[in-house]
Amino acid sequence: MDRLKLKAVLGSHPHVQAVKSGELRSDLFDFDFITYTPTNTAFKPMVREQAFDVCEMAIVTYLMAKAHGKPLVLLPAAMLGRFQHAYALYNPERGRLGPTDLEGKRVGIRSFTTTTGAWIRGILANDYGVNLDRIRWVTFEDPHVAEYVDTTERAPKDKNILQMLIDGELDAVLGETSDNPKLKPLFPDPAAEAAKWYARRGVVPVNHLVVVTEQLAKSRPDVVAGVYDLLKRSKERAGPAATPDLIPFGIEANRRPLELIIDYAFQQALIPRRYAVEELFDETTRGLN
Repeated sequence: MDRLKLKAVLGSHPHVQAVKSGELRSDLFDFDFITYTPTNTAFKPMVREQAFDVCEMAIVTYLMAKAHGKPLVLLPAAMLGRFQHAYALYNPERGRLGPTDLEGKRVGIRSFTTTTGAWIRGILANDYGVNLDRIRWVTFEDPHVAEYVDTTERAPKDKNILQMLIDGELDAVLGETSDNPKLKPLFPDPAAEAAKWYARRGVVPVNHLVVVTEQLAKSRPDVVAGVYDLLKRSKERAGPAATPDLIPFGIEANRRPLELIIDYAFQQALIPRRYAVEELFDETTRGLN
């Protein structure tokens, strides 16, 4: 069979470097890598047009794409995972604020449907008892999935999210970090909070995995399995995984993070029902470990 050329978007992660450099290659296909900076700017064309054969994708974007029947198939190959507590900021010049103080406040977020936002809102609601409906959400971008009806307040087009926080136009922001000395983390000691959360939940908050088009999955399941195998070998070549492993590979390794983000996405009305983990995969990808 002829070698396929697969249009692909993957971030510049250390664990995919062996694939992106061509050091690791497949006998079945070649990657034609297309650069998007930041990587999340590729999610919208992938969801809306299936613009690539293989693409890194935020898990909430994928869940919402699935809910709206987009022809994409998930691979259990994590590209980015991180503890989320450090990605929430406030401005202490305008008074002390903690995670339980957000009700009635204006909170900025790039888009309401970002995966980091969904993780942090899930933590606020389920671990701190925050009523998310009592927060005034201010957003800056459209969702990647066009069919989602966004009812949040939209910031003026010329506004910057961190500048609005500094200027007192927002009380807090989610999904951002900053070196600005005026801004402080909403969670007083993010690393300690994350450690306690992990001890309680036993879950690594996975942000990005990989999707392929349904057309590729149906026509060349061997190639899809080969993509996964290549990415897994690349991860192994990058050295031993950290503890906990922030970039888990395989369905069982990703099961608990997927179950929890599905739960959070459902609670936040981003998806219409709770999916079983197996539903996120097809006949080929369901067997990958």
